[in-house]
Amino acid sequence: MAEVSNRQVILRDYVMNGLPKESDFELRSSKIRLSVAQGSKTVVVKNLYLSCDPYMRIRMRNSIGSYFAPFTPGSPITGRGVAKVIDSGHPNYKKGDLVWGMTGWEDYSLITEPETLFKIEDTDVPLSYYTGILGMPGLTAYAGFYEVGSPKEGEYVFISAASGAVGQLVGQFAKLKNCYVVGSAGSKEKVDLLKDKFGFDEAFNYKEEHDLDKALKRCLPDGIDIYFENVGGKMLDVVLLNMRLHGRIPVCGMISQYNLEETEGVHNLFCLITKRVRMEGFLVRDYFAMYPKYQDMVLPLIREGKITYVEDIAEGLENAPAALIGLFSGRNIGKQVVLVARE
Repeated sequence: MAEVSNRQVILRDYVMNGLPKESDFELRSSKIRLSVAQGSKTVVVKNLYLSCDPYMRIRMRNSIGSYFAPFTPGSPITGRGVAKVIDSGHPNYKKGDLVWGMTGWEDYSLITEPETLFKIEDTDVPLSYYTGILGMPGLTAYAGFYEVGSPKEGEYVFISAASGAVGQLVGQFAKLKNCYVVGSAGSKEKVDLLKDKFGFDEAFNYKEEHDLDKALKRCLPDGIDIYFENVGGKMLDVVLLNMRLHGRIPVCGMISQYNLEETEGVHNLFCLITKRVRMEGFLVRDYFAMYPKYQDMVLPLIREGKITYVEDIAEGLENAPAALIGLFSGRNIGKQVVLVARE
């Protein structure tokens, strides 16, 4: 089969500190053969949707000891996405199959480890959902809340970055558990979304609060049983003061720290002892075996309208860098997705 043109999003060089810029990336064209080699178990896919996720900022650094390998400057960046199989040497996949998993930020990708992909069987929901509620962010919310957070009926739950890809789901899962749910976000539009669309009991704009401790005491006067941690820094410090006895803190991310040259310290860790709080970090890949169980739970909720999901879709691979960078200034409303191609 003849080679075709393949646009790729390239990271020019590592971005060690500060906010990444569009000029840190370039759109480059290469060539790719849309067929696999004889005897190979690789898969060639056409990318349809790409997922913009905060952890990708960590991969822009040449960091030692990170849980994810850094991107390679001069090469296409990678992330999770939804794709259509063009050719396959792997017995589990055939031409026309829809999949989600790790892929390149490019029009077409050669997947050398197709066993890491998830086949998409249910297509009565938007395909883009497999970058979010039916993909990595959805499983992250499920595992973090249910497995790490160990919620009980009627508990008090606080979620930071609550309108994002993960937070909006944690809040809705908590409401299904009859919890009292409060979220923080960075704009009035997002705060309204939390209360009007996702059913949060209360929400506040952290940028407009001069005293975060007072904001938490106003919204959660009886304290917090579960804090779903997405931001770190000053928010984590003040939450520790407001935790209830035997509270739990699933640590999903710390987006406020990703662009800092020197990360902020946390001063109130002694509260973990006095309040017997369990604070536990987790990675979604440790829970991939639970994905079928999660799907069985969430698909009926989507179909019955008992859970909703908001996406912010940028169209065109050429707009992917701007979409990714927008995560770190809060420009997106809901899950940030890049539409590369329609089927």
